[in-house]
Amino acid sequence: MSELTHKNLQKPRLGLVLTGGGARAAYQVGALRAIAEMLPAHAYSPFPVICGTSAGAINAAGVAMAATHFSEGIKQLESVWGNLHTDQVYRSDLLGVLQNTLRSIGSLTFKHMAGKPVSLLDNLPLKRLLGCRLPFRGIRRSIHAGALHALGITAWGYASGQSVTFYQGCPEVLPWKRAQRIGVPVRIGLQHLVASASIPFVFPAIRVNREYFGDGSMRQLAPLSPALHLGAERVLVIGVNEQENQPCDRQKVTSYPPLAQIAGHVLNSIFVDSLDVDLERLQRINQTINLIPAAHKENVSSLRMVRSMTIRPSQKIAELAQLHANSLPRTIRYLYRAVGAMGPNGAAMLSYLLFEAPYCRALIDMGYHDTLHQRDEILTFLFNE
Repeated sequence: MSELTHKNLQKPRLGLVLTGGGARAAYQVGALRAIAEMLPAHAYSPFPVICGTSAGAINAAGVAMAATHFSEGIKQLESVWGNLHTDQVYRSDLLGVLQNTLRSIGSLTFKHMAGKPVSLLDNLPLKRLLGCRLPFRGIRRSIHAGALHALGITAWGYASGQSVTFYQGCPEVLPWKRAQRIGVPVRIGLQHLVASASIPFVFPAIRVNREYFGDGSMRQLAPLSPALHLGAERVLVIGVNEQENQPCDRQKVTSYPPLAQIAGHVLNSIFVDSLDVDLERLQRINQTINLIPAAHKENVSSLRMVRSMTIRPSQKIAELAQLHANSLPRTIRYLYRAVGAMGPNGAAMLSYLLFEAPYCRALIDMGYHDTLHQRDEILTFLFNE
C-alpha cells in the first residue's frame, strides 16, 4: 500500500464519528492507532470529515490538527491518554473536592451564591491540559493543506435546547438547521471542546458566546447527521459501548439501587442509545433507496446511500473499570464509595470517570486489537476495494 498518496486516500470523502464516553474514549485511540498502522508511514488522515462529541470531541480535534501526518497525530493522542491521571482532568485533592462541594451546596442553598456552577467535580485541570497539548492552529493548517475538509464539535445548549455542531471547514461547507439541531461555523477553540465534554452534574456548563453549553451527547438525536452535513459520503463510527447481543436476565433485587447505579444508567442513555437508533435509521434509508427503480431515483434526490461501519469494544468496559478502580486517588475513592461507584452496581458510572493510566492503556489495547481483527473489512471500507 506504499504507493497510496494522500489524494487517493481522500476519495470518496470519508467521515469519522467519535462518540462520547468520558474515560472510555481511550478505546478510540487504540482503534485509530491500528488504522494508522494500515496506512503508509507519512499518509494524510483518511478522514477529511471528522466529528466528535464529548470526550470524542477531544480525540477528533487531535486527529484534525495532525491530519497531514495521521500516524504522528495518533501517537500524540496515545501519549496523553496512556499517561493520564485523574488530577489532570478534575481536581482530586481533598481541598479541591471540598471547595467544589461547598460551592455547589452554597449555590443551591444561599440566594447570594445562586448562579454559581453546580457540579460533582471541578474540571479546571482538563482545561489546562488541553490548552497545553492541543495546537488549535493546526486545524486551519490541515484545511489549507487539503488534508481536512471539516471538523465538527457538538455541544448541547441549555437555553436553546438545541444540539449545536460548531464546525471549522472549507468555505463550501454551509450552516444547517434541522429540528433541535444546527450547524454553526466558528474557529474551533478550547471552549468548544470543554463544553462538549461537560457531562451534566459531573462537570460545570461552559459559556460559549451568549449561551451555556453541556455535553454534546445529551439529546443528540442524530449523531451521524453532522458528518453528513459536513460532506461525508461514508462514515466510520468508533463507539465506546459493547454491542448487546444477549437478552438481559431479570433478577430479583432486595435493596434500593445506589446512586452510582442510577447515574450509570443515565450516562449510558446519554452516550449510547441515540447512536444505535441513528445507525438503524441509516440502514433503513439505504434499504429504501435500494428498492426504488433506477428510473425513479431522480425524484428522490434528497436521499442518498451512505455506507457505514462501526467499531465497538469486544469486552464489557464496566468490568474492566472495576479491575482498575483502586488506581484512583484516595480522596476520589472515598467520594465514589459514598455514592456506590466502587461496587459492582456502580461500575458503569466508574467506567466513564476513571481517568487513570492503567485503565486507559487497557482500553487503548482493546481498541487496537478489536480493530486489527477487522483489518480486511476496514481496508475494504476505507479504500472501496
